[in-house]
Amino acid sequence: MKAVQARVSGRVQGVSFRWYTQEQARSLGVAGWVRNEPDGSVLVHAEGDASAVDALVAWCHDGPSMAHVTHVAVREASPSGATTFATRY
Repeated sequence: MKAVQARVSGRVQGVSFRWYTQEQARSLGVAGWVRNEPDGSVLVHAEGDASAVDALVAWCHDGPSMAHVTHVAVREASPSGATTFATRY
């Protein structure tokens, strides 16, 4: 089990980043959440199998085609016990 938080910066709001992150996480079997932040970044909390979490973080470096990711800051996090992946508002 691995848990991380990733703050994704760049043009990541208004380009369906949260929706695509949720779809990617679900396809990888990763639990957690994604939300827009007031500073224009997107915050992702991901937990699950280490290789699946790493794959989601790797995907966040590119994101969906309309996004332009400039930076991804990743830090370890405590698992929350989430069983699904959701968009937070």
